[in-house]
Amino acid sequence: MKQILTLLILLSVVQTQADAQLKGLLNKAKDAISGKSVSLSNDDIVAGLKEALAVGSQKGANSLSQVDGFFANAALKILLPPEAAKVESTLRKVGLGKQVDDAILSMNRAAEDACKSAAPIFGNAIKQMSFQDALGILKGGDTAATGYLRGKTSTELTNAFRPVIEQSLEKVNATKYWNTLISSYNKINILGKKINPDLSAYVTEKALSGIFHQVAIEEQNIRKDPMARTSEILKKVFAK
Repeated sequence: MKQILTLLILLSVVQTQADAQLKGLLNKAKDAISGKSVSLSNDDIVAGLKEALAVGSQKGANSLSQVDGFFANAALKILLPPEAAKVESTLRKVGLGKQVDDAILSMNRAAEDACKSAAPIFGNAIKQMSFQDALGILKGGDTAATGYLRGKTSTELTNAFRPVIEQSLEKVNATKYWNTLISSYNKINILGKKINPDLSAYVTEKALSGIFHQVAIEEQNIRKDPMARTSEILKKVFAK
């Protein structure tokens, strides 16, 4: 009788252990399916972040380089420099509103032209990303990747954008419109301070600000919206 009782106890212990092991395996399987236990190698992290940057920067540059990419975007539309606000108000009052509108349109067209040159510059910066760069981006805020690109490309983008914007402003007579605006205002405002800001530098700064703003939006989409993760490596890295 004792032997039978002992055997039953042993069988119960074995069954309990088996159940526990089975439960553990099932939990691991569930975690794997849900992405909880998916391990990320260094290569995975770097590849995922590089692709996120490539996708985000490409979409951002493409959207802004289209006609009306800046002009029809309420958040990014380039207006006259703040110091020229009085110029604009005065000129509109004296019937020169069309000249003001032409100048504004020209500045936005110049920025749209400049953004066409951004993609290869972003691409070179992405290729140089190290594992430490990628890890910092992964653990950073929801625009950490955009911050990385800004730090790596701002100078090069400025150098690339400036001549394109200057040429574009000349092509659509923006400089002419601007000079007309300023000269008209300066004639009206005889006793006031003369205004002559660097239009190309101003539009270049606005174009850079706009493209990084757009890239940040794309990055946030990838981080927060599973539907924006268009490849397996993006899904793997950002789900983790």
